[in-house]
Amino acid sequence: MSHSHDHSHAEGNLKVAFFLNLSFTVIEIIGGIFTNSIAILSDALHDLGDTASLGLAWYFEKLSHKKPTYQHTYGYRRFRLLGGLITGFVLTVGLCFILFNSFKRLLDPEPVNATGMMVLAVLGIVVNGAAVLRVKKGTSITERIVSWHLLEDVLGWVAVLLGAVVMSIWDLPIIDPLLSIGISSFIIWNVFRNLKQVTKVFLQTVPENFDLKEFENKVCRIPNVASTHHTHVWSLDGEEHVFSTHLVLTKDSSHEEEIAAKGKLRKLLDKSQFTHVTIEVERGGEGCC
Repeated sequence: MSHSHDHSHAEGNLKVAFFLNLSFTVIEIIGGIFTNSIAILSDALHDLGDTASLGLAWYFEKLSHKKPTYQHTYGYRRFRLLGGLITGFVLTVGLCFILFNSFKRLLDPEPVNATGMMVLAVLGIVVNGAAVLRVKKGTSITERIVSWHLLEDVLGWVAVLLGAVVMSIWDLPIIDPLLSIGISSFIIWNVFRNLKQVTKVFLQTVPENFDLKEFENKVCRIPNVASTHHTHVWSLDGEEHVFSTHLVLTKDSSHEEEIAAKGKLRKLLDKSQFTHVTIEVERGGEGCC
């Protein structure tokens, strides 16, 4: 029951964050056009990408809880990663377009409505701050990643607010494209960082917090264990991992000692992370199939 409650809580957090972001993105696009601010328009594009990311995360969060089928024997948890890949590529293309226009504006600065920018910046800090507080309550990796994206939005709006205050005092329209370039560059760096993590999961890389060499050393110290081979470790979605190995026992090991060795091996694995464990047992001298 508590497990189901955690899932519904995660879905609820992502749902609220999605609608908050969607509502503000519409306001932001209109405000960016009204104030003639390329910085606000670049952040609007980022928020649009975040909204799509939240929508996909919400949808795939629901889909990932479906039971395994004959076509998807591990279940649907891996579908969570699709949202990150799709959003990452969309954001990258859109931000490259914004950077191109920002550099053009840098060479030919245009006046902006500093007062309007300040109003939107304050509103952006409030709305995105509320979304951060909501999602930050979650415990899943998906919610934590989303909360970092939303926190980036808050910091971006703080930068826009400071820039608008400066432009309201001094006539420095060049600050607007500079802010846009800074915000876009920071976002692209984070997008590539997240895409790198998602790609590692798709390529079935050993999870970062798992030391395979050290693990095998611990396994070989289990009584009656001669060696281990064909050990494979990979992740379904960055949260739930898969483990399989061939455990070679000494020739004279009894059935009870075999059960004990397998039990001790399982205890070395984090039950909350390794949800699919396969252990094939061999006796010394047996051929490996």
